[in-house]
Amino acid sequence: MIVRIMGEGQVQLDDSHFAELNTLDDELLREVESGDEAGFRRTLTALLDAVRRLGTPLPDDALEPSELILPTPDASLADVRDLLGDDGLIPG
Repeated sequence: MIVRIMGEGQVQLDDSHFAELNTLDDELLREVESGDEAGFRRTLTALLDAVRRLGTPLPDDALEPSELILPTPDASLADVRDLLGDDGLIPG
């Protein structure tokens, strides 16, 4: 799966990593819904760090369609609330 972090670029992620990412995504969803700013910031950072750590960066000139788009690291709680679907940022 190709994942884009807004403002950073794309990474290729193996599907085997989605259980770990979904755990963080579920936590992020709970924090956004409850308005927990500190928890939101911590979990968003952990989610983006996990994508960077587990993924393989694509070259900057690669223009692959992204199957998943994640917010910038400095996104506000309100920005992420607008991006969330019923399943969070990561479907499934």
